[in-house]
Amino acid sequence: MEGSLNMVGYGLAAIGPGVGIGLIFAAYISGVARQPEARSVLQGIAILGFALAEALAIIGIGLAFAL
Repeated sequence: MEGSLNMVGYGLAAIGPGVGIGLIFAAYISGVARQPEARSVLQGIAILGFALAEALAIIGIGLAFAL
């Protein structure tokens, strides 16, 4: 039963990175729509933010399987 509860907990915890990634790319699209010439600068920042938010989800699933 513990393994099942770990996966339920991870499923609930994955909502955070999912919302974070959505907000990152929403801000990126909004910024590019306002200033298209700043696309190259904003793209690097958006990819870095995506990688950091996704790392939280990957660490979470690793802990869900380990515990």
